[in-house]
Amino acid sequence: MKTLWTPWRMEHVLGTAEQPAGCLFEPAGDASQDQTALLLYRTHRIVVLLNRFPYANGHLLVAPTRHIADIGLLEEAERCSLMSMLADCTTILRNRLQPDGFNVGLNIGQVAGAGIADHLHFHIVPRWSDDHNFMTVCADIRTIPQHIQHTFELLAPDFRRLLDTKETP
Repeated sequence: MKTLWTPWRMEHVLGTAEQPAGCLFEPAGDASQDQTALLLYRTHRIVVLLNRFPYANGHLLVAPTRHIADIGLLEEAERCSLMSMLADCTTILRNRLQPDGFNVGLNIGQVAGAGIADHLHFHIVPRWSDDHNFMTVCADIRTIPQHIQHTFELLAPDFRRLLDTKETP
């Protein structure tokens, strides 16, 4: 029998995880990248975070930097930047993690499933063939095969290159 370890999820499962001060999508400081905050990319328009409690390794959260709750409130430049970043994120994930596909989604409002309803954000979840194993099917628990810090270290250089070539923070 193989043992599947995902120890960083336990505090989330138990509901004891420390809640960040302020908004998750507005990490403190002005750094464009911060491993402690799992911040891969931040400019004046866009923020990309590695989800601390992912559905799969490489699960990214992509949000406008501006604190808004509804997609209809986005300015044209924000909409363009978000779509461009979603494409860049899937390219980076495809190159680094080789998933077979992606779930890209947006929940608007708490009743629609938004865990953080007051700051609009997209989820990008890499998916692999047969990634629903016995744990998901029998126990409604997902297992993540790669430590989150390793995933950050793997993805960070590509996002650093984007920061250097795209918008300025």
